[in-house]
Amino acid sequence: MRKMLLAVLSRVLQTPAAAAAAAGKTASRVMVASRNYADFANEATFEVKKCDLHRLEEGPSTTAVMTREEGLQYYKTMQTIRRMELKADQLYKQKIIRGFCHLYDGQEACCVGIEAAIKPTDHVITAYRAHGFTYTRGVPVREILTELTGRKGGCAKGKGGSMHMYTKNFYGGNGIVGAQVPLGAGIALACKYFGKNEICMTLYGDGAANQGQIFETFNMAALWKLPCIFVCENNRYGMGTSVERAAASTDYYRRGDFIPGLRVDGMDVLCVREATKFAAEHCRSGKGPIVMELQTYRYHGHSMSDPGISYRTREEIQEVRSKSDPITLLKDRMVNNNLASIEELKDIDVAVRKEIEEAAQFATTDPEPPLEELCQHIYFNEPPFEVRGPNQWISYKSTS
Repeated sequence: MRKMLLAVLSRVLQTPAAAAAAAGKTASRVMVASRNYADFANEATFEVKKCDLHRLEEGPSTTAVMTREEGLQYYKTMQTIRRMELKADQLYKQKIIRGFCHLYDGQEACCVGIEAAIKPTDHVITAYRAHGFTYTRGVPVREILTELTGRKGGCAKGKGGSMHMYTKNFYGGNGIVGAQVPLGAGIALACKYFGKNEICMTLYGDGAANQGQIFETFNMAALWKLPCIFVCENNRYGMGTSVERAAASTDYYRRGDFIPGLRVDGMDVLCVREATKFAAEHCRSGKGPIVMELQTYRYHGHSMSDPGISYRTREEIQEVRSKSDPITLLKDRMVNNNLASIEELKDIDVAVRKEIEEAAQFATTDPEPPLEELCQHIYFNEPPFEVRGPNQWISYKSTS
């Protein structure tokens, strides 16, 4: 008993000293962290690949200034999209996500670079590989994953799935190959008609680039000088067919013929950003549309039903990952130019993984929408009406 009392007394007497020592260590760590933060550069200038030009006398700048804050934001956004798509892959293989699912990993620099160069009031419409743009346009990860699992808390109330996600100034997610391109021109026409200084980013893939409706749209957009940037995300394969086997000319940036064009390194977020700034200024100045080809690459197959290695080799995919990965490229630039530390970027990685896991947990436990909601939101701002079900005795009520 006496020994126990002495031990307790000894600990009590030592507490102030120990506390002081601990406080000293904490203060030391804070000072070191503060000093390290102050040592980072505020911004840096980078060389970016020169764009190939069509019907343009000069192109985007070959140098890009990136602030530390911008770099950290780009890194976090791209890492979030990458982890979100990998989680979607996992949920699909567990049969929690069903139906069509086209993943965007590898192409993150495209959507992040574009969003960095346009305004929130500008408009974006894309094809079915839409998860990345849905996120950059402002939809939280939780709502995207919940939409993929078909639950009530999804951004389209669980009724859109992978290919049909929407938010303000983002028009999907469209399942019909190439059909979003005329719609994008229509959005650009509305921008011009209402006299708004806004543009529409109209995206399609190399697989859709041979669609006749795209060339019809080019013609109308050029005649009416619409503020539309036509963006071909060339990831080298339309489903399982390489661009060389599918197109007589793979110079997609020249396909507008009478419309100016740019060919851009789509694996470099800064190159995409600078090219989009240039294209946006072209449209806002009243010069009409412009075509922008982003040379990029998808790591997954065309969709989750495509293993992605029957028409290309594992070695090809690995080579792109090792030499051209957009996240690695940005990370190396930031670390080598003292815009961030490896430890700081690792902390972002940890936070992103945590966010994705929490979103996935919600997406797998949120309830499915009730059957009564099946026919809601068919029209916008219309009076309620009855919709016939699978037979004349079943009907559903539709409200806006």
